[in-house]
Amino acid sequence: MRKDYLAFFISLFVSRLADQVLLFIVPLIVFQTTGSVAWAGLAFFCESLPRYLAFPVCGALCDKFSPVRILHISQVYRALVCAVTVALYGVFDGIYWLVILSALCGVLTTLGIMAREVVMPHGFPQYSYAKTLSYSQIADQSGLVLGPLLAALLLQVWSWPWVVAGVAGLFVVADLAMLIWQRHTTIHLPSHAQHGDIWLQPLRIAFGHIGRLAALKRIITLAVGVNLIVGVTLATSAAMVTGQFGAGKDSYALLQAAGALVTIGILFYLAHSALPMKLMGGLGYSMIAVGALITAISPDVWAYTLGFLLITGFDKMFNVYLRSTRQRVIPVQDFGKTVGVITLLNNLAQPLAGLMVALLAAPVGTQTVILLLTGITALIGVAVASGWHATVKAELDVG
Repeated sequence: MRKDYLAFFISLFVSRLADQVLLFIVPLIVFQTTGSVAWAGLAFFCESLPRYLAFPVCGALCDKFSPVRILHISQVYRALVCAVTVALYGVFDGIYWLVILSALCGVLTTLGIMAREVVMPHGFPQYSYAKTLSYSQIADQSGLVLGPLLAALLLQVWSWPWVVAGVAGLFVVADLAMLIWQRHTTIHLPSHAQHGDIWLQPLRIAFGHIGRLAALKRIITLAVGVNLIVGVTLATSAAMVTGQFGAGKDSYALLQAAGALVTIGILFYLAHSALPMKLMGGLGYSMIAVGALITAISPDVWAYTLGFLLITGFDKMFNVYLRSTRQRVIPVQDFGKTVGVITLLNNLAQPLAGLMVALLAAPVGTQTVILLLTGITALIGVAVASGWHATVKAELDVG
């Protein structure tokens, strides 16, 4: 891989690493300060909700303005917000500064995510888009895994304001890596005339594409099925491993690490293979459903581990299929605004899965809830596959 391309992925890794440190420390510090699980949950809600709600607007901004410039703004302003938060805490004290920081950085993180989505289809002409996505997700996944570990290590030696100051430094490093990439790259990002409104008009355009393009409806529906499984796994894995199966916290940490290794291994395979997109999507979706079924009926932690690894690993394979498909069918001038809406719609299934766990786990059991959601996911997959085959057959008959 060329050094300028490597700088882009280093920037992605460092930015994700810093973001995950913040995501980890906010509910932890709030809980340690207040002693209340409810306050910690509220802090997580306050830091995560703006991230999702900002996707459509951030996507529209990335269509209207230079995504490279927006990416710099995202990283520089996150560093600035971290520095200002430390200063305000030093003057006024109060844990609420940390929650406000995380909410603001969450929106800026979404802005950076959408900017990268718009840049990547044009930024690496020597590679296929699937290969670019695989490399980007390796960098992203590495930051995702190492972020909480780094946060835990830093909190052992520093108080949280110093950790936040260190996070500001990481965002600066991420931006410097972006500057190196920008200085050496020769890509030209296409620009298109855009409507002045960044609120309602982009939503109309995005939903227009979703309603008109069958491929988008198909991948959104499939993503709902996948995110139901991912959501219920995120919501229940700690309780299943440490509670129902009686394994310790170390076993749970090893499970997370194993999931990360399997994910990175699958992504490396995708980066160096020519797997057809249709096969990639079908295989990813099927293995996620099989993994969910195994976790739902597993009698011990070893069987659960197998199911968990199938879910976490093949989720990224499906993600490459999903992002490749939408890049292929969405008009380039509307890519950001449409992807922003799609991302919001896709992610709504995860909190829905968490809500179902909250409502049903006590009366029917956690594994029964997983089995129920696995059934829904399987039905969604069968319905989409049947509809796709019917569409192809109709097209062949007309032809």
